[in-house]
Amino acid sequence: MAYEIPVTQARAELAELINRVVYGGERVVVTRHGKPLVALVSAADLERLEEPEGAPEPAEEQVIGSVAAVRQVASAAREPQRFGVVAEHRGPNPS
Repeated sequence: MAYEIPVTQARAELAELINRVVYGGERVVVTRHGKPLVALVSAADLERLEEPEGAPEPAEEQVIGSVAAVRQVASAAREPQRFGVVAEHRGPNPS
């Protein structure tokens, strides 16, 4: 929930409002005649708001990159028999 304040009061308390937003993690809505006019949000909040919808988080990007780098390696010709493997996965298009 955002803290609402009239524009006339916001002018007088701008430095305090900035501190509340930056250090207190609050969001401030400045109103005129009881109607929302503008909002004060931290730079971090603004970055999150401007991110494209569905964009992966940095940690997700790292996992996606790691998984994408995995490649399939063919087994040596006699390896399945050596370890007693009786079945193998051939992927979506077996040949």
